[in-house]
Amino acid sequence: MMTAHLLPNEETIKRGDNDAFSLAFARIENHYFTNKGFFSTDTYLLDNIDKIKHINAVIVQGRYDCCCPMMSAWDLHKAWPEADFKVVPDAGHSANEPGIAAELVAANEKLKNIRRTK
Repeated sequence: MMTAHLLPNEETIKRGDNDAFSLAFARIENHYFTNKGFFSTDTYLLDNIDKIKHINAVIVQGRYDCCCPMMSAWDLHKAWPEADFKVVPDAGHSANEPGIAAELVAANEKLKNIRRTK
């Protein structure tokens, strides 16, 4: 429960005390990694980036994210420079970290405004 956050989050850590939550969380995490993120290969997204390059996107990554063994956000950004790339300097992996959450909200607002102008 501590690896997703740069700074320990006591509320998140306490959730790990709940056996039902921990089991469900572990099953989801293990299923995702065992199935390669539901891609046929570890490089599937990078190998097929041309299929999505036309989509407006924002890549949001915590500076200290070490959770994704298959591909880094930097690799994705290099293959997809058309997407905005936001590195949150004081964050790890969790969307619940304040900096990540703020960038995700900003990205959604930006994409919402792009959609409205079309």
